[in-house]
Amino acid sequence: MKNIIFIAPPAAGKGTQSKLVSEEYNIPHISTGDLLREEVNKKTALGLEIKKLIDEGCLVSDEVITELLTNRLQQADCNNGFILDGYPRNINQAHIYEDILKKLGIKLGDVIFLDIDLETALNRIKGRLICPKCGTSYNLNVKELTPQKENICDKCSNILRKREDDNEETFSKRFDIYLETTNPLIEYYKSKKVLKTIKIDSTTTAKETFESIKKILVGKNDSN
Repeated sequence: MKNIIFIAPPAAGKGTQSKLVSEEYNIPHISTGDLLREEVNKKTALGLEIKKLIDEGCLVSDEVITELLTNRLQQADCNNGFILDGYPRNINQAHIYEDILKKLGIKLGDVIFLDIDLETALNRIKGRLICPKCGTSYNLNVKELTPQKENICDKCSNILRKREDDNEETFSKRFDIYLETTNPLIEYYKSKKVLKTIKIDSTTTAKETFESIKKILVGKNDSN
């Protein structure tokens, strides 16, 4: 079983690597943001509650996310492992997550930190494009991440856009805030001896990062 948490600052390529790992090992990529959106779209009682909180600009409680995540991890496609994206974000959520795993009889697995510095991340965002329809990310400065047709999404043929917050000042603030809030979580997983760090610099390709991830996962079996 391959259970993976990705921790990564903005522009580290977490979305790309999650997609590659999901396809390579046939395990689902679980985003807490997607879980919330799916529940809202279902228009369940919980979904309506979530929509109200989001519309009011309030944070969704850990209790709600715990319920959604617990339900998702019990689905059959998670039997061989999963990639968890966007959770946990802090040590309190890390403890909650471990309680969920204990309840379900699932092991923690690997926590992979994609370590990228601000300068490299800034250079990456200069060429980053997003599909506003399906959310697929591209990068004009990374050969393997360029769209097949200029400014057109490979998946849904929608016109690609640059993110509004992909400017140097805003991005630098996002990056610093992320590191400040995430560092305690990184140290926590280091102390548990489950953190694996992959250093990303200006010369690192998405393929090289993916090969580093596979080396971390190699030799894993259903008992891990």
